[in-house]
Amino acid sequence: MKLYENIKNRRKELGLTQTELAHRLGYSDRSAVAHIEKGDIDLPQSKIVAFAEALSTTPGDLLGEVEKETSPKVEQIAAKLEQLTPSQLDIVERMVDALLA
Repeated sequence: MKLYENIKNRRKELGLTQTELAHRLGYSDRSAVAHIEKGDIDLPQSKIVAFAEALSTTPGDLLGEVEKETSPKVEQIAAKLEQLTPSQLDIVERMVDALLA
């Protein structure tokens, strides 16, 4: 499964050993990580989230999910939002919530 390969690849990208990753996750030794990377152990969603946090990534990235392509209009709006103050962003958020209600 892609998840287990992605965990291993991300760990290596970060230069972590299996032992270091195991300690980040609260395991006493590397054996659990080794079995997970081989695909011997199925991970529940909560563990996928924990691995993502330990590997400074997202569960979606570990699962190999493809991100939806953002439309040019959304990118234009996002660029404008970055220029707003926190109070202005609060107003925009309330307006968007009202539009979606």
